[in-house]
Amino acid sequence: MSAPPKDEARARPRITAEDALPGDPDRDELVARMIRVDQAGEYGAVRIYEGQLAVLRGTVAGREIEGMLAQEHEHLAAFNEMIAERRVRPTALQPLWHMAGFALGAATAALGPRAAMACTVAVEEVIGEHYADQAGRLGDDEAPLREKIQTFRDDELEHLDTAVEHGAYEAPGYELLAGAVKTGSRLAIWLSTRF
Repeated sequence: MSAPPKDEARARPRITAEDALPGDPDRDELVARMIRVDQAGEYGAVRIYEGQLAVLRGTVAGREIEGMLAQEHEHLAAFNEMIAERRVRPTALQPLWHMAGFALGAATAALGPRAAMACTVAVEEVIGEHYADQAGRLGDDEAPLREKIQTFRDDELEHLDTAVEHGAYEAPGYELLAGAVKTGSRLAIWLSTRF
C-alpha cells in the first residue's frame, strides 16, 4: 500500500503519541505525565515566589513578585482542575516541592533582589523550554491542552523578561546561581513526571 498523497497527509489531524516507539508511554500516559509534572511545577513556582515574598515583601522586587505569584496561582488552579477532571495522580513528591520551593525562594531573596530575579530567570527559562517541548508533542486531539500550555509559556516568559529588567543578570555569581537553579529545575521535572 502506498503512502497517502501529501495533501491528504497534511489534512489529517495530528494525534498525540501517534509516533510513539515501543516502550514509550501511550497517549493517555503521556498526557497524564504532562499534567502531573505541570501541576507540580506550578505548585513549586507558587512556593518559590512565596519564599521570595517572605523576604522581599514591600520592596520594588516584592511588588513584581506579587504580580508573578498571582499568575502562578491561576496556572496552578487550571492544572488542579485538570488533575481532578482527568483523574491524574499528582506527584508523590509534592511535600518535597512544598519545602524545597519555599527554601529556594527565601534563600535567593536573602541574597538580594537581583539574586531572586536570577532565580526567576533560571526557572522560567527551563519552564519555557519544557512547555514548548510539551506543546510540540501534543496533537490536534489535545488542542485545548496545547493552547493552555502555550498561553502559560507566554506568561512564564513574561516573568523572565520582568526579572531581566530588574537586574537578574547583575546578581553576584549569576552564572553559578542560574546554573544550579536550572539543574535543580530539570531534575524536578524529570522526577515529577515519573513519581
